[in-house]
Amino acid sequence: MVVRRATARRPLTSVVDGGFYGPGSEAWRLNREAMLLLGAGPRALLLQIAHPLVAAGVAEHSDFRADPWQRLSGTLRSYLRIVYGTADAARGEIRRLSELHSGVRGDVLEPFARERHGRRYSALDPELALWVHATLVDSTIAAYDAWLEPLSRAQRARYYEETIPVGRAFGIPEAMLPPDLEAFEAYLAEMLAPGGPIQVGPVARELAAAITHPPLGPAAVAAGPVLARLAPMLDGIPARAYSWLFWPSIGLLPARVRDGYGLAWGMRQRVVATWLVATWQAWRPMLPQSFRQMPQALAADRRVGAATPLLPA
Repeated sequence: MVVRRATARRPLTSVVDGGFYGPGSEAWRLNREAMLLLGAGPRALLLQIAHPLVAAGVAEHSDFRADPWQRLSGTLRSYLRIVYGTADAARGEIRRLSELHSGVRGDVLEPFARERHGRRYSALDPELALWVHATLVDSTIAAYDAWLEPLSRAQRARYYEETIPVGRAFGIPEAMLPPDLEAFEAYLAEMLAPGGPIQVGPVARELAAAITHPPLGPAAVAAGPVLARLAPMLDGIPARAYSWLFWPSIGLLPARVRDGYGLAWGMRQRVVATWLVATWQAWRPMLPQSFRQMPQALAADRRVGAATPLLPA
């Protein structure tokens, strides 16, 4: 492990009811755009299950194959509650997730994973918690940098520093958490290197099909009672008719992980992904904040009486 021992840091504190971060933080600025989070979400999920033990836990302890939207929306709600909720709400969400994960354990069935990682897995394993935490942080940076504006080195460093206390709150030991951006990047490089812990296996490839070709019916149900009425009709639409909407997220994956899943990334995928992002960027200045920004972020602004952080037009 290349991660250096972290130096002592101040305990997790709230910012005048701004929660763990507050209105002046990079976290509040980077996580508010709905399109970015929805795009970063599939990337983060694909990275998470590229770890064989995470894939085993997801496959055996969730209904992911039938309803991947449930995990994506649940992950998104939890993440936004931690970022934009009050300090008590964020701590409560972390406790809830820890209790939920306490029962996620079992035998490692894939031979290559068992040989590399041992015969048992547990969602409370701090190494797995660190990987899941890292995928969320890195996917937020990657999506914002590619789809909204290039982030400076200082902005990336500030955002990463802000996530360290949350990682500690999830039970990741201080000595295991990369202490700064450089160490975090070294950790990612080590995890993703050929022969490293991240190896896309058969279970991950099976689960990935649910992420890149999800059924639309459950998404309509999750969106509310009005759209839920359309669920039977939407379930009849073949996945290939809308799977191109996920190509921008697939394009943000590290090449080795994308190749491990067998996901195409040729000229057609690149052109469509570029067109989708450019179209969103062109329409974005004309869309109201209530449409393009996450409701949790707008509610947090109202709660602390803060003006919306300045974002590029």
